[in-house]
Parts: sequence; C-alpha cells; structure tokens
Amino acid sequence: MKRSAFALWITGLPASGKSSIVARLRPKLEALDLGAEVLESDALRRILTPSPTYSIEERDLFYRALAFMGSRLLAHGVNVIFDATASRRAYREFARTLMPDLLEVSIECPLEVCMQRDKKGTYRRGLEGKSSTVPGLQEPYEAPLSPDLAIDTTRTSPDVAAEQILALIRSRLRA
Repeated sequence: MKRSAFALWITGLPASGKSSIVARLRPKLEALDLGAEVLESDALRRILTPSPTYSIEERDLFYRALAFMGSRLLAHGVNVIFDATASRRAYREFARTLMPDLLEVSIECPLEVCMQRDKKGTYRRGLEGKSSTVPGLQEPYEAPLSPDLAIDTTRTSPDVAAEQILALIRSRLRA
C-alpha cells in the first residue's frame, strides 16, 4: 500500500529560523524513508525572478508559482516542504486550495531577534533604505491564525523544532 505524500509550509519572518530547522528536518525524514523536496524561496526566486523587485505583484506571482510547483510534486507522490516566508496569509491560503491537507508550521520569533540573527543583511538593507519591502519591517507579516504547529525559536533549538515537526508529520500520515 502506497503511503500518501505530505506538504508542509514552514512560515515565519526572515531570519526566524526556518532554514535552520529544515536543515535538521531533512535527514530525520530521510532516515524514515520520507525524503522531501524542499522548495526554498531564495533558491527558486533566483530562477523565477532573477532580478527580484519584491513588489506586491511579483510576490503574488512568485507564491502562486511556488504553490503550483508544490502541488504538482505532491500529485506525483513527492513529499514537499515549503521553506518560505509567504508574508501574506493569502499566499498560504491559495496553496491550501491546491493542497487541502497542507500542514502549516508557524516559526515565531520577535522581529528584534530576527534582526540580530540576520546573516543575509535583509533587515540592514531595509533600514538603510536599499529595500522597502522587508516583511516585518516595511511590509506586514501575517502570521498563521491557526497553524498546525507553532514553534518559538527563542526557546526551541532547531533540532527540537525538527523533532516537533517530524512528530506532526508522522501523526498526519497515520491518520
């Protein structure tokens, strides 16, 4: 009997810990023969929008394309993890129209902590006026209203967070 695939969207402010958690989650999934394709927004943005403006219109198109790619992978039995801020709820709600069983994990971290952790310079560029669309800074970040799991990364290590997500996935696959 073939196990059904899962789709998981990990959302949170930039530098909240999403990618660190995904890096710990992948090997845990692979050890259980539950490998997943990670759709990471920075990597895909280089292909879909090589000179990103981060305008509202561009983000709308980008997240629609991201959700569509994930839904096609899922339809072919591939587990999918979205590692993407998706700052507006509408982006994640659209994804849910394509993947009704989409799991949503909210990575919660205060803006000030994200700014301290920011290795890519996203917030610095926003503060310097070199970017005007940083979620949480100039643009709103709409956290999930009822995520399947919420993780506070000021209190939870990436390893523990990965274990919590793994438990969520396993519980859903058994259901």
